[in-house]
Amino acid sequence: MKNKGKKRNGVVYSTNSNYSYNESEFDEITLPNNKQNLEVCIDKHRGGKIAIIIKGFIGNQYDLKELSKKIKSLCGVGGTAKKGEIIIQGNVRDKIMEILKKEGYNYKRVGG
Repeated sequence: MKNKGKKRNGVVYSTNSNYSYNESEFDEITLPNNKQNLEVCIDKHRGGKIAIIIKGFIGNQYDLKELSKKIKSLCGVGGTAKKGEIIIQGNVRDKIMEILKKEGYNYKRVGG
C-alpha cells in the first residue's frame, strides 16, 4: 500500500477521538549545527534544584528532542525538551558545553 502524498512522520493511529495531528510541528526547517546560536543557562529555581536550560534552538520539535535525548544520554541525567528549550536536570553545564562543542554547535555560557 503506497502513501498517497500524506506525510505522517510515524503517526499511524490514535484512539483519542479529540486528537489532531499537527504537521507544522515537523515542518520547520532546522538550522545546521554550525548556524545555531545556543545559550546554556543555569537555573536554581526548579523545585529548589539546579537545572540547565539550553535556549535559542532554531528548528523542528523532532530535532530538538533528538538533541535533548543525546545530551541526557551522554550526561546520564533526566530532562525534557519543549517550547524551543531543553531543560536538563542537575549541574552538568560544563559537560553539556563539551557535547555541544563536539557536535559543532555555537553556544555561549549565560549566567553564574
